[in-house]
Parts: sequence; C-alpha cells; structure tokens
Amino acid sequence: MEQLVHFSPEEIAGIDLLVTELALNQQDPSNESLKLLREKHKAVDIAMFGRMLASNPVYSTEAAVQVSHAITVHSVAVEDDYFTAVDDLNRKQEAMGSAHIGEAEFASGLFYTYICVNCDLLENNLNGDKKLAKKALNALVECVAKVSPTGKQNSYASRAYASYILAEKGTQQPRSLSVSFLKAINGKDLLGEAITALKDTNKKMETVYGPCSDEHYEMDAYNSVGKLSEVLAFVANYEGGSV
Repeated sequence: MEQLVHFSPEEIAGIDLLVTELALNQQDPSNESLKLLREKHKAVDIAMFGRMLASNPVYSTEAAVQVSHAITVHSVAVEDDYFTAVDDLNRKQEAMGSAHIGEAEFASGLFYTYICVNCDLLENNLNGDKKLAKKALNALVECVAKVSPTGKQNSYASRAYASYILAEKGTQQPRSLSVSFLKAINGKDLLGEAITALKDTNKKMETVYGPCSDEHYEMDAYNSVGKLSEVLAFVANYEGGSV
C-alpha cells in the first residue's frame, strides 16, 4: 500500500491467508495475489467513518456518520495546573527538591455536540446488512452517551455521562441546534438553562420551518425523563433517512 489504510475483517483474513501461503511456498507473490482490498465488506468502523484511498479510489468508502466538534454552552476560563515530579532514586547527595517542574492548562465545561447518521448509506456500506447496521447504531449512541475520552483521566477523572439527548429521525434535511448557544449560558443553573435554551431553539425552528424530523425522543437525566435503553430502541427502529 502507498498509504495508511483501515482494513476490513475480510481484507485482514485475505492478508493472513496470503502470508501463510508465502511462508509455505517460499516464493514471491504475484501482482494479482496482492490485490487484497474489497469494495464490499462489513467493517463497521469503515462503514461509519469512511476511508479515503487516493491511489485506489474504487475502494474508498463515504462516511455514513458526521460528528461535530463539541462546544461549551458557556464561556470557559482556562486554569493552570502547576506540578512537580520527584526523582525516587535521588539520594539527596548533590541536589534536593523536584526533578521536574511544569504546568498544564485545563478547563471544565458543559458541552453540546451533534451527530448525524445517514442510515441508508450505513446499511449500504455494510453490504445491505440491516441487522448489523442497527447494532452499530446502538453501539454508537451508547458510546456517545457513556464513554469519555481517555486522555488525562488519571489527572482529572472526567467520567461524565450525557445529561440530555435529543434523538431525531426522518427523511428530511438534518439540522443542528448549535445556534442555541451563540449567546453563552451564564446563569447559576448551567445544565437546566442549557436544556431550556436547546428546547426553545428547537421550538422556534419548527415554528419557522415546520417539523424538522418525523419522530423524536428525549432523554433528560436532569429531570429524570426517558431512558437510554429507550433511546437505543428508538434509533435502531429506523426505516430509512437519517438519525
């Protein structure tokens, strides 16, 4: 390959088979045997997030999932974390104190993010396997709700679950609600006010444009409304269009 490539399980199996044959036959591979990429496969990660091969565009896959950058719903103050590292082997014969002094910038925030899934494209990318597409959708939504980035977890233990989810599905042009936070939330109840701002923006959008989805489901942990299991069932029960 001329570039880094995400391989599907089918392609990895072909690579393993080729390596085994080369080891047994002790001869150079033919050009034909090196053509291991597949147009059709069932790799969920590739089906969702795509792959681009400039030298072999026929094997490229258009991503079915679009993910926005997470933004805070309020203004953020960046803090400085001053730290030192101690040399445990220092016998204090020549030097005392820390072996390293440094600082790291950090901030905390309440974030809004938006994810759009083209369900028809996802299913097509998975070679028409609707059952696998639904399973992939469930896994994606559960990860979004419950899994946090692993970077600096030992320092900050950022283990937040999603507090509010608005799931929508239908065949209309999708739309984000990020404009809800063009004016930063600055009250004493950031979460409650952010949810209210999101709902108000959605209501105004639908007043102007009409219903922006065919169906929707809300999970609101702040007000003990809805369940994650019901969100997963809702998104998996699609009949086409986007989620």
